[in-house]
Amino acid sequence: MGNAIQDIVINNKLGKETGIFSVCSANEFVLKASVNFAKKNNSVLLIEATSNQVDQYGGYTGLTPKDFANYVNRIAEEFNFPPEKLILGGDHLGPNRWQKEDEDSAMRKAKVQIKDYIEAGFTKIHLDASMPLGNESTNSNGLLNAETVAFRAARLCETAERSASVKNIKPVYVIGTDVPIPGGAKEKEDDIRITSPEELAETINITREKFYERRLESAWERVAAVVVQPGVEFSDAQVFDYERNKATKLVETISRFDGIAFEAHSTDYQRAENLKEMVKDNFAILKVGPWLTFALREALFALELIERELIPSDSLSHLRETINKVMSDNPEHWVNHYHGSEIEKKISRIYSYSDRIRYYWTNQKVSESVSKLIRNLSKNRIPLTLLSQFLPNQYDEIRNGKITNNIENIIYSKIEDVLKIYQYATGGK
Repeated sequence: MGNAIQDIVINNKLGKETGIFSVCSANEFVLKASVNFAKKNNSVLLIEATSNQVDQYGGYTGLTPKDFANYVNRIAEEFNFPPEKLILGGDHLGPNRWQKEDEDSAMRKAKVQIKDYIEAGFTKIHLDASMPLGNESTNSNGLLNAETVAFRAARLCETAERSASVKNIKPVYVIGTDVPIPGGAKEKEDDIRITSPEELAETINITREKFYERRLESAWERVAAVVVQPGVEFSDAQVFDYERNKATKLVETISRFDGIAFEAHSTDYQRAENLKEMVKDNFAILKVGPWLTFALREALFALELIERELIPSDSLSHLRETINKVMSDNPEHWVNHYHGSEIEKKISRIYSYSDRIRYYWTNQKVSESVSKLIRNLSKNRIPLTLLSQFLPNQYDEIRNGKITNNIENIIYSKIEDVLKIYQYATGGK
């Protein structure tokens, strides 16, 4: 199915205004909603793990590439989703996790990471060696020398190709990176450094040169996209919208490279028409992650408000109270991201666009609270009048016969509200 991405890119470059969105999440509700959505629409589904989430040591999810692949495949089987329509991708694969180590150590581990992803069945690989290692110096823009980046990307590709030949697969590659390399959102628009057309051309040309030096011509033919920063981002409480005029020169530059389009990161919370414009401008791959768990949180908190209306007080899930306490007691996932007064930090912990709350849904106490909420509301059908009050879109879906009045379907539907935007933007119905 890797070639499906290349077909989409080719059509996009021909002006057909088609693309594909990438679900970047390990959350079970999000993955189930995504599989359910793709099955209903008979569409290809691209699901990606990041180098921070998943690696040979388990990443922050505790999952190896094989674990993640098995996890997603089990969900696909549960929904009878055709395996040939599922694409697994790896994002920012390279030495990102080992930046404090020297080149030999970091690249050795990065190669194992790449090998494990390929062996687990991932066929879309983002090669990202853009980060300085050890005490390496960067230029005035905080960037590593382009030739070094390209050289390391080629070495990683060599490892991928060697592993892929054993599996008899031909991965599709993405090169380049956004700035900064995977991390938090920006605080203000001035913080966003838009990729220059010169940097774009240099990235493609030098990477191709390094591929060819290592006799990776066949692999280069499968480089489908390059990551750039076109000014699209989000912060704690603000979304920086796509402005086509800022990307004009980038779009003109990419037109010179056959078979290569853009991959856009951090597209969460963009308006539907902004995303549609991005696809028109050769951003053929749109990545979304935090917006999906943001929608999940909205669904669960709305359901908790319904729970309070229906369930005796001594049997409530106390979801918000639980997650507030867990986040306060274990601040490592948000403390460096949210600032200001205590009230401001409290609001950000729960409601921020950055959605650091997503790291806490697998906490045992939080998970048990979510399970209790679902059990409480599964005992009886939720009155439509309460759904109209707290989840009006899902009320409409039920009234129009599109979903049944079932807790899981209601949660999936709330997440699908976001997926529908990406389906529209990428040329779906």
